[in-house]
Amino acid sequence: MLDRNEIKVNLNKEIDESIQGSALKVKSTGPKSKKFYIESYGCAMNFNDSEIVASVLDTMDYGNTQDINEADLILVNTCSIREKAEETIRKRLKYYDIIKKKNPNVKIGVLGCMAERMKKTLLDDEKIVDLVAGPDAYRDLPNLIPVIEGGEKGMNVFLSRVETYDDIMPKRLDTGGIASFISIMRGCDNMCTFCVVPFTRGRERSREPYSILAEAEDLFRKGYREVTLLGQNVDSYKWINPETKEEMTFAQLLVLVAGVHPDLRVRFSTSHPKDITDDVLYAIRDHENICNYIHLPLQAGNSRILELMNRTYDQEWYLNKVKRIYEVIPDCAISSDMMTGFCSETEEEHQDTLYVMEQAQYSMAYMFAYSERPGTPAQKRFDDDVPEEIKQKRLSEVIRLQRQLSFAHNQRDIGKTFKVLIEGNSKRSDEDFKGRTSQNKVVNFAKKEGLKKGDYTFVKIISGTSATLRGEIVNV
Repeated sequence: MLDRNEIKVNLNKEIDESIQGSALKVKSTGPKSKKFYIESYGCAMNFNDSEIVASVLDTMDYGNTQDINEADLILVNTCSIREKAEETIRKRLKYYDIIKKKNPNVKIGVLGCMAERMKKTLLDDEKIVDLVAGPDAYRDLPNLIPVIEGGEKGMNVFLSRVETYDDIMPKRLDTGGIASFISIMRGCDNMCTFCVVPFTRGRERSREPYSILAEAEDLFRKGYREVTLLGQNVDSYKWINPETKEEMTFAQLLVLVAGVHPDLRVRFSTSHPKDITDDVLYAIRDHENICNYIHLPLQAGNSRILELMNRTYDQEWYLNKVKRIYEVIPDCAISSDMMTGFCSETEEEHQDTLYVMEQAQYSMAYMFAYSERPGTPAQKRFDDDVPEEIKQKRLSEVIRLQRQLSFAHNQRDIGKTFKVLIEGNSKRSDEDFKGRTSQNKVVNFAKKEGLKKGDYTFVKIISGTSATLRGEIVNV
C-alpha cells in the first residue's frame, strides 16, 4: 500500500513540471486566422474529449467560436451507445449540409465513438463529412486537418492501448464554470454484451496520477470548485509506478485529489458494482470534500438477464453491495442506470428490476429501452425479441417508479441542512441561486448579499419535488 504523504512528496516536482509542460503544449500563439466550432453529445467523457481537441487545435491556427456560422471547421463529438444517439448526429449533419451549401469552404469533422464504429462507412454515407477521427486519434488532428484543407478526406480510427492524453491540459470551453471533468482512464475491459464502448474506446488504460493532480491543481487555481473524475469504470483505475512497481488504486487517487484543497469537491463516474471497494467507501466517509454520491449502474434486476448481459453479479450480490454502501456512508445518495426489454426478458423478470429499485432507494436514475448495437456480443448471440411497445411500456413503469422514489428521497431531506456549492442563478428566477449538495441534488434558494457563484453556503431544505429541492440559507 502506497503512503499518501510519501506519494504527494514524490509527485510534487512532477506535478509542477506537468503543469508547466502542458501549458507550453497548448499555449496560444496569438489571434487565430481560422475558427472551429464543436458540439458534443453523449457521456461526460465526450465533453472532456472535446476540451482535449480544443487544446490540440489551439496549437494550430484555429480559435474556438460559439457561432457555427463563422466557423471554418465544424466538429461534432459523437456517441454510439444507442441508436437514437446516432440518429441525432445524422440530423445534425443534415443541418451542417445547409451551412456548407452556403459556404462550400467549411470543413465538417465527425469525432468520437460513432466515428470509431462506422469508420470509412461514415465518409461514404455522409458525403459532406471531410474528417473522421476516433477517440484515440486527436493528437493526429494537426496532420489530418491540412489534408482536408487540401480537398482530400482525412481519417484516423486507430485504437491505442496506451493513449491517455495525460500530457495535454484540456482547454475549458465552459468559461466561467465552477465544475469540470478530469479523465483518469480510458477504455473498458468489461465486455457487457449490450455495450459498444469496448469496440469504440478500446481496452482500459489508466492515466499517470501526477498529471491528474496537475489538472486538479490548475482547475482550482482558475476558480473551479468541483471536479468529477471520469472513466468508463473508474474503480478499476490502476497505475503501476514504472520504477518502484508500486500500485496506486482508485481509492488512493481519490484521497490525493481531495488533498488538493478542502474547498475542491470531488465526484467520480462511473462505477462498476463489481469493482467498487470498501477502501473507496472509506475515502468518501473520511473526507468531507469527497461527495456522498455514487452512481452504481444496475442495468437489470433479474439474475438471468444480468448473466446474459455479462454483468458478473446477480441480484443478491448487487443488493448486498448497496447495503454495504449505506452501512459505511448512511447519508450516501445512490443513482443508477436501468435498461428495459433486453433480449428474452419476461414480464416477471422486468418486475425484478422494479423490486431492486425499491430496495436500493435510488435518488435518481438514467432509464432507457434496450437498443441493439451492431457488432456487440448481444447482437451476435441473442435475438432482440422483446417488442418495442413492450420495451416502452416497461420503460414507462420504471420511469414512474423512479419519480416516486426520487420524490420520497427528496422529501426525507426536508428539515435537514446541507453544505451547498453555488453554481449560479436559478433557471426560474434571477432572485434565487441554484446550488448542489454533496448528494448531487439541485437546491434553489433566495440570494443573500455577499454570496456569489463558486461560494459555499449552508442551506436548510424546506420543500422538494422529484427533481429539485427548495431551501433557505442558515447560519451554522
